Amino acid sequence: MMEAVTEATGLSPTAFFTILAMMVVVYKIVCGMFLGPEDFRQKPQKEPIQVGDITESELRAYDGSDPKKPLLIAIKGQIYDVSSSKVFYGCGGAYSMFTGRDASRALAMLSFKPEDLTGNLEGLSAEELSVLEDWECKFLDKYPIVGRVVQPSNTSQNGDGLHIHHNDTNGHQQQQTKDD
Repeated sequence: MMEAVTEATGLSPTAFFTILAMMVVVYKIVCGMFLGPEDFRQKPQKEPIQVGDITESELRAYDGSDPKKPLLIAIKGQIYDVSSSKVFYGCGGAYSMFTGRDASRALAMLSFKPEDLTGNLEGLSAEELSVLEDWECKFLDKYPIVGRVVQPSNTSQNGDGLHIHHNDTNGHQQQQTKDD
């Protein structure tokens, strides 16, 4: 066999097996530098928490300041759970300023100005509305909708018109005023 190695490679058997051993070691080192296929498997994600209809002020509680709450962003009144992208939307992330807010205007204008963090679309150009439409499609594809932004209930100073929410026997939310 030693003669066959010398005949086939032109190397002495010692040189051939030394080179072969070094190639195996280099292969193992290089393979260890990369992740295996099992490392790319995503952990099963938790089912998103449905928040239902909430006001903008209630939405602000989902800004990442409480690690037990999901990260939520609203676009055109639809609330998305962006918790799967904590790197971007969590505390210190590049887009964390959008979390817990209706970011429609800011996304349409591609703005990071705090005054643009609103759901008000008045005065936006057709091009800006098109940009917002693109953002909305991206969010629909990537994140689950967990609720929608609603206007706060109107109440007078004496409490008339106070709204009480409760679930009926079928689990549907019912609204009742204090005067009922």
